[in-house]
Amino acid sequence: MAIANGESLKLCDLTQFYSPLSGGVKRYVHEKIAYIQGATTDEHVLVVPGPKTECVTSERSRIYFIHSPLISRTSHYRALINLRAIEQILERERPDLIESGDPYQVAWKAIASGEALRIPVVGFYHSHFPEAYVRSAAKFLGQTAGEAMMDFTRRYVRNLYNSFQATLVPSARLGAVLTEWGVENVRAVNLGVNTTVFSPSPDDTAATRAELELPASRRLLLYVGRLAKEKNTGLLFRAFAKLDGNASRDFHLLVIGDGPERGDLAELQARCPNVTWMRYCTDSADLARYYRAADLFVHPGTQETFGLVALESQACGTPVVGIRGSYMDRIILHDQESWAEEETPESLARTIETACSRNLPRLGARASRLAEERLSWPRVFERLFYIYREVCFNYRKQR
Repeated sequence: MAIANGESLKLCDLTQFYSPLSGGVKRYVHEKIAYIQGATTDEHVLVVPGPKTECVTSERSRIYFIHSPLISRTSHYRALINLRAIEQILERERPDLIESGDPYQVAWKAIASGEALRIPVVGFYHSHFPEAYVRSAAKFLGQTAGEAMMDFTRRYVRNLYNSFQATLVPSARLGAVLTEWGVENVRAVNLGVNTTVFSPSPDDTAATRAELELPASRRLLLYVGRLAKEKNTGLLFRAFAKLDGNASRDFHLLVIGDGPERGDLAELQARCPNVTWMRYCTDSADLARYYRAADLFVHPGTQETFGLVALESQACGTPVVGIRGSYMDRIILHDQESWAEEETPESLARTIETACSRNLPRLGARASRLAEERLSWPRVFERLFYIYREVCFNYRKQR
């Protein structure tokens, strides 16, 4: 087993939070592959669901797609239920460390295979699903049943993540929540941004705005992500409707993404002509163009564990507004002076109007500079790979 500094590490990422179209987990694992191929002598294995079973090989990297049923036609997520196939891949590859990226059946399979093969397994807590899904559902059950449901979920999280050698979380504040729930060995790890692609240059704003047929005087607001309740996109749409009613010639909203609340967006478009929708933008360089063209990125979510799109926007020099008090606050690299205090359409609309009266280019320039200095992917992965080797060393020592 590779454990010492200087020795090569064979790492396996295992997750069903993987869509060919988009998603923060996909961005994370592919940036990790790029880092391994460009800056290390390590190897990487990725196991994810796909439309068919196949293996795609490149330099010191193998991606195993396991045929899995589609569970979302909008985002193209699939349920990885062929656990025997996962087991066979792990037996064949024998990695030095396994990282599980979701909290469901795949995580338990990673733990079981790790124990059988004597391989350490870590879990990455990408999504705070008790808050995003369970607490919302519990509201409809009444106080007693809702509290019982949340208590069960906390016990599930504790039992699962205490079965890992370490639990990686993208926010120290979220890590404190898990620790309070009884999860041990929590390690806070930043996610990062590709500052080569997501940067203020080139200056292609005029061309992109012309493509969108926007007059020079109109403020372009941007949202990138799933259109779903847990992302709070309904609140964004209602806030923009209030803006449009107050100053219909001042703002334009560009939405990039798809999901269950696509119908709500269609209703907004029917009422407000200054709304543009793009289903997906899978090319990172193309996405960076839209970040740069926007005056302001609006992020209505309150349950984000990190907020990769908010970081990408800032890296491109475009500031962000949203609702204060989420786990995302810590990666906002400019002040949050004009952020919403309340989770209401009225408060978010006021926030947007107030933010647009500020010197947005100056705020964006500062955020871009700090993103480069603090959160570029190479800096993030140096820290993460140190943790990997530490986990391997401690696991070997215990054996």
